[in-house]
Amino acid sequence: MLQIDRTKWMVCLTVLLGAIMSAVDTSIVNVALPFMRGNLGASIEEITWVASGYILSSVIIMPVIAFLSARFGRRPFYLFSLFLFTASSLLCGLAWDLPSLIVFRVIQGLGGGVLLPISQAILRETFSEKEQGLAMGIYGMAVVIGPAFGPALGGWLTDNFSWPWIFFINVPLGILNFWLATRYIQEPAFLVREKGKVDWAGLILMTISFVSMQIVFEKGQDKGWFDSDLIVWSTVTAVVSMGLFIWRELTVEKPVVDLSLFKDKNFTCGTLVGAVFGLCLYSTLFLQPLFLQQLGYTATQTGMILIPRSLIMAIAMPLAGRLYNSWGPRTILLVGLGITVCSYWQFAHLSLDVNGGDLLVPQLFQGMGFGMMFVALSTVVLSTVDKPKMTSAVGLYNVTRQIMGSVGIAIAASLLSNGETLYRSVLIAHVTRYNPLSRQWIAGTAQGFVHHGMNALSAKNAAVQAISNEVDRQAQMLSFNHVFILMAIVFALSVPLMMTIKNKRVKEVSIGVAD
Repeated sequence: MLQIDRTKWMVCLTVLLGAIMSAVDTSIVNVALPFMRGNLGASIEEITWVASGYILSSVIIMPVIAFLSARFGRRPFYLFSLFLFTASSLLCGLAWDLPSLIVFRVIQGLGGGVLLPISQAILRETFSEKEQGLAMGIYGMAVVIGPAFGPALGGWLTDNFSWPWIFFINVPLGILNFWLATRYIQEPAFLVREKGKVDWAGLILMTISFVSMQIVFEKGQDKGWFDSDLIVWSTVTAVVSMGLFIWRELTVEKPVVDLSLFKDKNFTCGTLVGAVFGLCLYSTLFLQPLFLQQLGYTATQTGMILIPRSLIMAIAMPLAGRLYNSWGPRTILLVGLGITVCSYWQFAHLSLDVNGGDLLVPQLFQGMGFGMMFVALSTVVLSTVDKPKMTSAVGLYNVTRQIMGSVGIAIAASLLSNGETLYRSVLIAHVTRYNPLSRQWIAGTAQGFVHHGMNALSAKNAAVQAISNEVDRQAQMLSFNHVFILMAIVFALSVPLMMTIKNKRVKEVSIGVAD
């Protein structure tokens, strides 16, 4: 008689809860930033660090998770990170001014940045080889769906309570997660506790590089990119410190980050494809809410409209995990890529007449494609990594995807802004007094304003302003279309990399039960 392995699934539930909390907090604050700004008296530029601080600190901690786990023990380190995340969430909700909120968000990111990679490593070790696809499907539900649901949850909490509740909600969940972790998370037998000299030089160089890169990605668009001395010097600092960091880690006896993992061709190719995936995924999560809000939807409505994509991901990921053993990673990656490119093609042909229902099909395609690709990548990239190096590999893979996500957002924002300027100049060239259609439209619109009580001169000026606003809206729409086409091309260009990934299959398919 078959019996469910309850311990395995309780371990799964435990780490999944921590991963979901961490993933949701990357995006839950976004819709609440205007409320925080008003409450704390901050500028737009200042308030963005509430979101950036969390991402930056989580990126910094990810590559050194293996080092810290080996030094302090993975179980104690995981429990400490849970405590840090929960306590800092409470402090974020109680923050008395902007600097205190940013500091607590940075601390929260240090804790949350640990939860995701260690959760992935624990799932890899808990499930058998035949269940690896299933395990990564479950993990993917937290990593990909969490940021997608974050804005909807944040909008609901902010609208119905107040912005501190986007942090307070973590406290009871964090306490529950800590209790579960003390019961079900065990120290791995293969982990060797290491003491000795810390590679402080490598750690400092890595931190300087990541901080500089984040400044470039976050502030580049606002500062005019390389027209700004801040962006120029931040870029130089990031490149130089990253070069020194790589040299240091390849030559020091006990590096803080194990870059020798990139000698594994399968891990390297999978990580590069994961970088492309992160670039396109995060830029999409950034663009689509902007697009919907341009159409007049509120933050809460926007989050609700985007839910179908998240739901189909929740279905696609476990399904892809099941298919992984019989299809192999390459097939799932290519099918997922094809479906995703189709969704981008659909998004690239939308117009301002679109409504929430029109977005359903492209969202379903996108959710299915993203779900399949994520599971295949998360499974195959670690399939040739030895268990003692698993935590380090997971950290490197996740930080690469996260950094490229920041790059994707910066590129998307820049392309969107430049595209709006370009398309507006093209469209406005046809809206002149010499164009009979323009004259007819302005005259008809002005007449409508006159019927509503305006005098002739005011009506004409209002009509001219109306056509200018319409040109702006159309330019924005064309720019969105353009960016989605470019993302489809970027995805398609990653096909050669996918073909180099080891196409490992497992014949038997486990159903997640034990005798």
